[in-house]
Amino acid sequence: MDIDYRLAFDMAPVGLVLSRNRTIMDCNQHVCDMFGTTREQLVGQSFQVLYPSADEFERTGARIAPILNRNGTYSDDRIMKRVDGRHQGEPFWCHVTGRALNQNAPHEAGIWSFEDLSERRPVKAELTAREREVAAHLMQGLTSKQIGKTLAISHRTVEIYRARLMRKYKSSTTVDLVHKLMAGQV
Repeated sequence: MDIDYRLAFDMAPVGLVLSRNRTIMDCNQHVCDMFGTTREQLVGQSFQVLYPSADEFERTGARIAPILNRNGTYSDDRIMKRVDGRHQGEPFWCHVTGRALNQNAPHEAGIWSFEDLSERRPVKAELTAREREVAAHLMQGLTSKQIGKTLAISHRTVEIYRARLMRKYKSSTTVDLVHKLMAGQV
């Protein structure tokens, strides 16, 4: 039996995107549904349209390039935003996994999967871009020093952001904060 790879791509149970130099070259219907838009509106666009801010788009690209270069793959949970429709601009947690097709030029071409985590982890507190980055790394179990190294900031700066998150989420400990972040509380 021949497999129709285009149909498999289109019908995949996760969002899939083919990219070239951080531009969306193709995507499946699941991505369109997740981001509230159409394939025609996404193809040819920079991934920046899916990020809450241009700054987050740039920082994420800079952060993941060395990891893609070293491992060929990358994954994390991050805040993305709906593109269009009745939820336009709405932030939501998304699990993103990618593979560089050329490890030596990680952004040259790749395939990315997107999983909407909003039902399990709604975004309830208003967070800055950096707070979202620190929160994502806290949920991965990283220490302040590890987060600081990953984000190229001091561990003391990470501790300041963690303290802000603890205030916003009314948490008395980091464990409580991570639990609330994972549960989408507040």
